[in-house]
Amino acid sequence: MAFSPSSEGGSTLRPYRPEDEPGVCDLIDADRLPGQPHCTPEGLAAARRGLVPPVGGAVPAWPRISVLADADDRPCGIVAYLSWADVHTGDICWVHAYEDPAALRALISHAHAALAHCPQIEAFVGAPPGPLGPGGLPRTRRAATHDALVQTGFTGRRQGCYLHRKLHVEPPPAKLVADVFPCGFPSGHRLILREAAEPVAEALVSVGPERGATIYWIETVPTRRRCGLGHRLLDQALALLAERGATEVALVLDDSEQSTPESRAAPGLFRSFGFTLVDQLWTYQHRRPQTQRPGA
Repeated sequence: MAFSPSSEGGSTLRPYRPEDEPGVCDLIDADRLPGQPHCTPEGLAAARRGLVPPVGGAVPAWPRISVLADADDRPCGIVAYLSWADVHTGDICWVHAYEDPAALRALISHAHAALAHCPQIEAFVGAPPGPLGPGGLPRTRRAATHDALVQTGFTGRRQGCYLHRKLHVEPPPAKLVADVFPCGFPSGHRLILREAAEPVAEALVSVGPERGATIYWIETVPTRRRCGLGHRLLDQALALLAERGATEVALVLDDSEQSTPESRAAPGLFRSFGFTLVDQLWTYQHRRPQTQRPGA
């Protein structure tokens, strides 16, 4: 793919190179949220590998990482995007540019043009917290990125929120209520609470780099909700994370649809344990108008 110079101060859009790694890590770290690890070469390599799904899944036609380089050829912005051979949807996975509006517009417009063959393009599709961010776009902290997406034709919607709290070494609950098992993917531990040998509540937690922890999910079967099981399970999960060295914990709460009592109860549960809202997480979509065939 050919890249043309930008009018922004002599900057140029070009493919990512291995020597860009330090500058790209700085770009990603500038948008880091509380509880997220610093970007490392290993984390960046893992994120790049994550652009390609495992064998047996949908195969990207061409994942790309493009860098906006300044006049001295140093990275001042980066965008990762891809499309699939068997699904006509493009995906802008991540974009960082120190919240510089002009750089962000150049990067998003570049990805938008490269995905011109896709009738639909998604951006910041929600995912659990990972090495490079929380999944969705933090709407308030990254307002310039939000504006750049809207200005290039994307429509955004709230899909969740990012919560965080500090952890302190505390004694475990007086009564351990859940069985704990190692989990391979994502790497961590499953906590399963049973009644009469039947699972009634489950949580998945993990301790990552820099002593930061993630709660991937906590769920109670519908017939046993509002009985305090979630509170007991979360109490044990936080004690387990602290015991394993975590000093802070984050989670993404899917609150895009708050139409049921259960979904409205989740924020209250986490607030009762001291979690605070860091930011809303948004996801974006762009649909190209369908060209009408002659005579249709």
